Amino acid sequence: MLRLFKKSAKPVGMAPGALVHVGEKKTEGVHVSLVDYNQDHVAEHESVAIDAFFPLQDEHSVTWLNICGLHDIELMAKLGHRLTIHPLVMEDILNTRQRPKMEDFEDYIYIVFKMLTYDSETEQINSEQISLIVGSQFVISFQETEGDVFDPIRERIRKGKGRIRKSGCGYLAYALVDAVVDHYFLVLEALGEKIENLEQDLMNNPEAPVLEAIHKLKREMILFRKQAWPAREMVNRLVKSESALIHESTGLFYSDVYDHVVQVIDTVESFRDILSSMLDLYLLTVSNRMNEVMKMLTIIATIFIPLTFIAGIYGMNFESMPELRFKYGYFTILGVMAVIGFVMVVFFKRKKWL
Repeated sequence: MLRLFKKSAKPVGMAPGALVHVGEKKTEGVHVSLVDYNQDHVAEHESVAIDAFFPLQDEHSVTWLNICGLHDIELMAKLGHRLTIHPLVMEDILNTRQRPKMEDFEDYIYIVFKMLTYDSETEQINSEQISLIVGSQFVISFQETEGDVFDPIRERIRKGKGRIRKSGCGYLAYALVDAVVDHYFLVLEALGEKIENLEQDLMNNPEAPVLEAIHKLKREMILFRKQAWPAREMVNRLVKSESALIHESTGLFYSDVYDHVVQVIDTVESFRDILSSMLDLYLLTVSNRMNEVMKMLTIIATIFIPLTFIAGIYGMNFESMPELRFKYGYFTILGVMAVIGFVMVVFFKRKKWL
């Protein structure tokens, strides 16, 4: 449950806008990379100082600054001060417990959402917070750790494929959001395969490990839904935004992302319904198995009730009991008991109790 309901590590009573990193420290150092491009040229820089970004923000090009690692408070404070970013926004960037949302500050747009990946070894969904600051000439992305799903975007920028080099910062922000949402489908595909395998196990061998696997998958779907539902609202606000930073033509692409998010949510809800049905089927299967066991035990007990009755009378040892000294009395009683048992079995079969 700690993955679903994480406690905030921010000290109580701090002033609004105070910069405190809330969350796990997922990388030792802070890695800063920079891509500056327009329709005619591309310049990439790895492991640069933050000061290399500031002269480029006024150039007639799009500058994408990517920061991996959020625990360097001094660097974050310097960036926020130089770009005149609201302290509450910087506070939200450092707090990795944020709900996906979009806020328009006229000079820039703040977007926060979650990048989800599926770990096949632990069979868990890993969540990483991504924050974007979208200005008129720049986009700044903040990540908790290195490694992301943005490599295809970098490749498109290098090769000038599509419209990304011809469009502005609003389109770059769209491409980043779209890459994360598209990766949701890969996570859903992995979960779908897991559910299919679990269904087969449930039909073949409904044991306790299957029940544990169902509960584990349900928790993962709850985590997925917790991130996907707010993303729908966030993208919807981008679609309806009247900000000058998002061109009208780019708004159509955000509408496509919105459709993808809705499709993701529908799939998540379908998977949750399937898992609930699987849980009901497991309980029904276990109950039916128990009923079969109880049915067989009841039939056996019922057959032996009259036999026990006869054996009880036969063993009372009264002197005047009929046939007590009869030579073949023992075999006669056994024959009577066998006939009664046989007749009861035939009766149960005709009643379809067996």
